[in-house]
Amino acid sequence: MKTLLKISALLLALPISVLANFSLRVSADSTAGIILSTKCRGGYNINIWQNHTSGKLLYRATSPNGNLSLDGGTSQATEGVRVYKFRNGNYQYWVWDGTLDNPQSGTLEVYKNNRILMQRTCRKN
Repeated sequence: MKTLLKISALLLALPISVLANFSLRVSADSTAGIILSTKCRGGYNINIWQNHTSGKLLYRATSPNGNLSLDGGTSQATEGVRVYKFRNGNYQYWVWDGTLDNPQSGTLEVYKNNRILMQRTCRKN
């Protein structure tokens, strides 16, 4: 009886959690359009979104270290390559959209107190 109850609870919880997960993502980003999607070395997946009405930039990342969502980033063209910059406390996240040699590649850089902690090569999806 306990085993049947556990299986029933699992079968009920799984579709609810999947449905909630997908519906939250859609509603969270439904007012924004994706402008950059990259896969970076080490399992980092970075998406940069832009809000349709306000123009505000949003950073969404998944990685083996967890997920991160930031908003209010900036964008600038530097030597022919666009860089998106986001801040979270003492941390800064820079996503380079291409390189001078290869527009389909890019770089993720993470800084803490203006010192580089991590640099990963990326490729556009």
